[in-house]
Formats: sequence, C-alpha cells, structure tokens
Amino acid sequence: MKTKRILLGLAFVMGALLVNTNVNAQKSMSLKIDDSKVEWTGKKVTGEHHGTVVFKSGSLQMDGSKIVGGEFVMDMTSIKNTDITSDKYRGDLEKHLKSDDFFGVSNFPESKFVVKESKKLQNGKVLVKGEISIKGITKPLEFEVDSHQHGDSFHMSGVMVIDRTLFGIKYGSGSFFDNLGDKTIYNDFELKFDLMF
Repeated sequence: MKTKRILLGLAFVMGALLVNTNVNAQKSMSLKIDDSKVEWTGKKVTGEHHGTVVFKSGSLQMDGSKIVGGEFVMDMTSIKNTDITSDKYRGDLEKHLKSDDFFGVSNFPESKFVVKESKKLQNGKVLVKGEISIKGITKPLEFEVDSHQHGDSFHMSGVMVIDRTLFGIKYGSGSFFDNLGDKTIYNDFELKFDLMF
C-alpha cells in the first residue's frame, strides 16, 4: 500500500512537471513595428499599383519553434501609394482607397488578422491558418510563410492573397459589373509582408 502511494505521488509530480514544461515552452513575441513592413499590390486590366500600410500592433504565440497563435492589427488610415509620381494623382488614389468604395477607413480604421494554427510543410515553409477582418467582415485565410529564428529574434515573410469582394469591396469588379472594359479592377489584391519579432 505504501509503495502504491509513493508511485502515485511520483506520477503526480511527473505530470505536474510535464504540464509546467509545456506552459513554459509557450511564449509571446511582440512585433517590432519599425522593423516590419507590409506592401500592397492591386491589379487592373491596364496595369497595377503598389503601396504600403502600417501596423498598429502585432504578436505571435510560439510553442517552441511552432506558431500556435497571434494577432496583427493594421492601421488602414495609413494606406499610401508608392508608384505614382504625381502628387495630385497619388493623393487622389489614396483618398479613393480610403473611401467607402474601397476600405471605408472613417468607419473601419483597422483591419485584423488572427492566427489560429500553423503547419510545417514539406517544402520547408509554414502554412499559417487564421481569420482576417476587413470592414467589419471576418473570413478564413491561409498562406505560406518563410520563418527563421535568429537568436532571440524571429523573422517571418510571405504573401497574403485576398479577394476584396468577400468583404463587400465591389468597386470596378468584373464579377459584379458589366461593360467595365479597361476600367476593370481585379478582385484579388496582395499583401507582401516582412515581419520582425
């Protein structure tokens, strides 16, 4: 009976140690906003435009080297164009992108991506799955990233491809309007990101 109690006690202690080890292995890493960047690309029949948007905040939850969670908030009022040289036309485009035709930043100043899970792929990349919220609408999104640990720092890069019409952004979309001709704007836009933690 005494031996049984000792064995049970040891099992309890070992179980507690395993739980503590797992908890301690998980850590939160804060995004280094000044060292991180997001570049957007929007395409149309006659060409494409490029620009940037700035993070308000960001964090990753890690279990060892595995990404298990995270949240990133983008400041949609910071949308800028980087390819138009004319101050007037660049300003006109930025104003239009911030209007209700597109991201409606006066009512929806933030967009958010929440990491739900990740999986290591055979090509060495990591598949990240989560949910993105734009203009108050939330949809699932997954994409591949390259990730590297550098001492206490962590680097992650990749490209999100987002169908804007899923978030009610239908302006210039050939899926909803006929006879747009060369004014057609493609539904998908890209967010190329380079993040440091």
